[in-house]
Amino acid sequence: MQAVKTMPYSEKYAIVLDKIKPNDVLISPFIQKHLGEQALVELQKIWKEGVKPVPEDASDEEKYEIAYGNLMWRAKSNLKFIRKHLGEDGIEQYKFAQVEELKRKNSGPALLMFGLLRAIAPRTAFTMIAREMAYKLQWLTPFSFVELTKTKALFNIPRCKVIGFPDMEEVCIVDCQAAYPMWVTEQFKIGLKFDRRGDSCKVVLTL
Repeated sequence: MQAVKTMPYSEKYAIVLDKIKPNDVLISPFIQKHLGEQALVELQKIWKEGVKPVPEDASDEEKYEIAYGNLMWRAKSNLKFIRKHLGEDGIEQYKFAQVEELKRKNSGPALLMFGLLRAIAPRTAFTMIAREMAYKLQWLTPFSFVELTKTKALFNIPRCKVIGFPDMEEVCIVDCQAAYPMWVTEQFKIGLKFDRRGDSCKVVLTL
């Protein structure tokens, strides 16, 4: 078992808020382009139906939990809306749009430095990314860091926090199992696979 520094709830909350922002940057133009302004207004109404306010005096843990629930509501609402109005083709287009947005958001000097390190010492670069992922994954769901070698990292998720919310099946399939592995492979040149069994999941990162 690999040790992982615990992420504080204040950081988890900040990450969730940061995830909501690109959700707006991505989904709003996508809906406007494919369905028009009125459709976007309709989707925004759906968001408001399930989004809960975050009290300013709440603890960091409470703020994180409320914001996390809001993010899950918006994520499933987006996919349901796209499937209803654009079908499977729309879902595929949105998946690729997510990948491009992730690449755009995560580009910069740090990625350039990682690319140089990967060219010189690919196994060192892989270990660095695996440890970074182990830390960052904490905002998403509880897990254990089971194994780390120079070419493989294994994470065990006994009960996925995402799937714990109602009607999250398509979010799991489109976002977690499709868009994110595509992004990791394209931007970092490493493999990412989710092996789900009910509410549990094994996540494998490979060089």
